[in-house]
Amino acid sequence: MSQGRMRPDRAMDPVEAAAVALDEADPGWRELFDVPPVEAGPYPEVAYFAGNSLGLRPKATRVELLEDLDSWGRWGVEGHLDAKRPWLPYHASLTAAAARLVGALPSETVVMNSLTINLHLLMVSFYRPTAERFKIVIEDSAFPSDSYAVRSQVSFHGYSPDAAVVRLRPRTGEEVLRTEDVVAALGPDVALVLLGGVNYLTGELMDLPAITAAGQAAGAVVGWDLAHAAGNVPLALHDWDVDFAAWCSYKYLNSGPGALAGVFVHERHLSAGLPRFEGWWSTEEASRFEMAPESRPPASAEAWQVSNPPIFSMSPVRTSLEIFDQVGIAVLRERSLRLTAYLEKLLAEITPTRPLRVITPADPARRGAQLSLRIGGGLRAGELARTLRFEHGVIADAREPDVLRLAPVPLYSLYHDCWRAVRALAEAVPENA
Repeated sequence: MSQGRMRPDRAMDPVEAAAVALDEADPGWRELFDVPPVEAGPYPEVAYFAGNSLGLRPKATRVELLEDLDSWGRWGVEGHLDAKRPWLPYHASLTAAAARLVGALPSETVVMNSLTINLHLLMVSFYRPTAERFKIVIEDSAFPSDSYAVRSQVSFHGYSPDAAVVRLRPRTGEEVLRTEDVVAALGPDVALVLLGGVNYLTGELMDLPAITAAGQAAGAVVGWDLAHAAGNVPLALHDWDVDFAAWCSYKYLNSGPGALAGVFVHERHLSAGLPRFEGWWSTEEASRFEMAPESRPPASAEAWQVSNPPIFSMSPVRTSLEIFDQVGIAVLRERSLRLTAYLEKLLAEITPTRPLRVITPADPARRGAQLSLRIGGGLRAGELARTLRFEHGVIADAREPDVLRLAPVPLYSLYHDCWRAVRALAEAVPENA
């Protein structure tokens, strides 16, 4: 029995006991993380299903971040070279692990800034509209920040956002996009395809290699927002020939609120002389301290850097990436498939008699570690999420007005957490009259 799952004086029904048995056989890595406590009730810890919004804190993060802070106190400016983890090359210590996580070459990868800033920096290079080819294709259900970013980019280039931004919608009566419909939308006027690898709302895993190939065959550049894909599903960005990608590190990558993000630029673009915004850290490391007036960018994704990296923000990313290196994304994906399927099975036992409907694809190959529920019966997602949290100790993510997202994260979620969530939903949502 995993430590902290339940208080010792509770009897279990057979379904709960079966969930506990599954945790014994398939335990995950919960002991590496700090799980928020519950003040009262039968369970000392919450059942946490919001890792697709903010991941839990690895226990090692506090220790290693304090070590980096202590280096500042001990070394002052000399910490750039003499700290336990020297600051000057610190950003490079994240590169190889980040590249392994997304299936890239180290030269194609850099950790920097935040997600939307990185998307803007990348679009400076990769969105080069012409009178004939100027449109950007996104999902209609794209995360709002992506929508704002692309609309502002086309406006900056002098085009009407309403005319230049193509928003893909599922077919009538369906909840998710079909790959063939995405491909059909890629006409000769499309300059850029920028989709979410895993859709934040529905949890749909897009067919990245097929869409990438189709977009490029149509003459467009293809980039991906991997905010909900990095650390969630296996990726092979280099082999899939993706032009560029960006991701955040505070969801499945558990690096803390507002954590530094990642960037991928395929190697074929690294020496192509693309336009970029530049700053001190855009120039090659060997000549950086010559203080020359002109940049000498390296033939790597580091050329897209602008400012020197914030060390204390990089520290949690480094800690998290070490966990992913130790466990392996392929191993995590296998547990994710088992855990999500178990949650799906339990939900199937209660949804037919309640105004709850899973809108995430049923095919495990077409989804990540998430099941989204559309709620009917006059209930609002936020109200239901508050009931789950304060009456049942279950933390889920609400997207108003009517979508509740449950993310069983394979690193730290339990089968018992899944049982708790479904039992709580059964009690909180009235059966159909």
